Amino acid sequence: MALDPNDRDAVEARLWKDIEDDQVGMLGLVGGEPQHFQPMTAFAEPESGQIWFFTYKDTDLAGQAAQGGAQAMFVFQSKKLWACIGGRLTLQHDRERMDRYWNPVVAAWYPEGKDDPRLTLMRLDADDAQVWVSDAGPAKFAWEIAKANARRETPDLGGRADLNLH
Repeated sequence: MALDPNDRDAVEARLWKDIEDDQVGMLGLVGGEPQHFQPMTAFAEPESGQIWFFTYKDTDLAGQAAQGGAQAMFVFQSKKLWACIGGRLTLQHDRERMDRYWNPVVAAWYPEGKDDPRLTLMRLDADDAQVWVSDAGPAKFAWEIAKANARRETPDLGGRADLNLH
């Protein structure tokens, strides 16, 4: 069954579920000094609207987040959902969350382990998101593209939802 982009609750639930399932996206700061977005593993907490990321204290992102926070975007893509989530990124050393989220993938990026004094967490307090959804598989995609070109109209492959995540 197709996800209706007008059903904001369903889109938000799908967004959080997909982040929990797929986890990897691109995190970057907005405004200020230009910086490229970086791949990060996300740990979603839908009930609080927060997304957590492991990092070293001496990274560019952590440095900006430590200075009272910074506006940031997390760009995420799953199989049939694309999203850009905006919010405030802060540095927060939280040992309980580090223990909860530590796994073999995280450990591979931080070889000194959870006790490394450089290791910390960043927290994105999500404010809003633009989410594009599509349940079109390859056959529907091909059909919609052919139909759109024949009729000189845009294909119907899903839609966009604007979410307030407060």
